[in-house]
Amino acid sequence: MFAIAIDGPAGAGKSSAARAAAKKLGFIYVDTGALYRTVGLYMLRQGISLEEKEKIVENLPGAVIELRFLSGEQHVFLCGEDVSGEIRTPQVSMAASAVSAIPEVRRFLFDLQLSLAEKNNVLMDGRDIGTVVLPHAQVKIFLTASAQERARRRCLELEQKGQPQPYEKVLEEIQQRDYQDSHRAIAPLVPAEDAILVDTSDCNLEEAVERILQIVYEKLPENTIDF
Repeated sequence: MFAIAIDGPAGAGKSSAARAAAKKLGFIYVDTGALYRTVGLYMLRQGISLEEKEKIVENLPGAVIELRFLSGEQHVFLCGEDVSGEIRTPQVSMAASAVSAIPEVRRFLFDLQLSLAEKNNVLMDGRDIGTVVLPHAQVKIFLTASAQERARRRCLELEQKGQPQPYEKVLEEIQQRDYQDSHRAIAPLVPAEDAILVDTSDCNLEEAVERILQIVYEKLPENTIDF
């Protein structure tokens, strides 16, 4: 099996670019951030404070999470309910950052991520894929963009969803998320030593996908895989 790991900060466009690249490659796309968001959503629904780490760990077994691939798209189910849309709110995003700093949460989700990579050619994105989850991935990419550009994109996305937010508030949330992700004690957000940096500040989705594919084809010549 071949594995491609894409890491990077919130709002860098990892999910959109990774999903499109995986489709072109014929790989299974795994959005690991969605798994942490789902854990965060579960804790919010249970009324558990994100500061109460012991209660979060105690309630983990109740979070029954499943990934299903429907018509080639990843859907996340929580206790049998498709929550793929609900996990994309700013509140759940902050909850995901909080629970992802807890070692027991990471171990809880690790086996699911690893199992997918052992059974499929995967393109997996997240915060610690190249450093922790798939350290032996044949291709590692660190996808990023400036905080200002990520805030602009996020504002546009929220506006399109009918949930407009002030730019200054969104920027502050992104900067806070960056700090939390990069300063946590467990699996902080850092590029793998052998990761290739891709800055998407100055490019659109199609250009980002092309940059990813160019890197993949250089590392994995087309004649080695039945694309």
